[in-house]
Amino acid sequence: MKTSEIRKMSTEEINAKITEIKDELFDLRMKQSTGTVEKPHKINEGRKTIARLKTVLNERKGGNE
Repeated sequence: MKTSEIRKMSTEEINAKITEIKDELFDLRMKQSTGTVEKPHKINEGRKTIARLKTVLNERKGGNE
């Protein structure tokens, strides 16, 4: 997900997307621990997407945190 796409989303949509990706990451980590993950690169990709989402949220708050 590109940053330009994220900036077009509302704050509620961003929070929902963060929750969705965190759930996917949990499932991927569980599969990784059993050795059945098919696309291990999705773990790093998900972590980076969450960071992008949180960065945009922080920018909207004014960066006071």
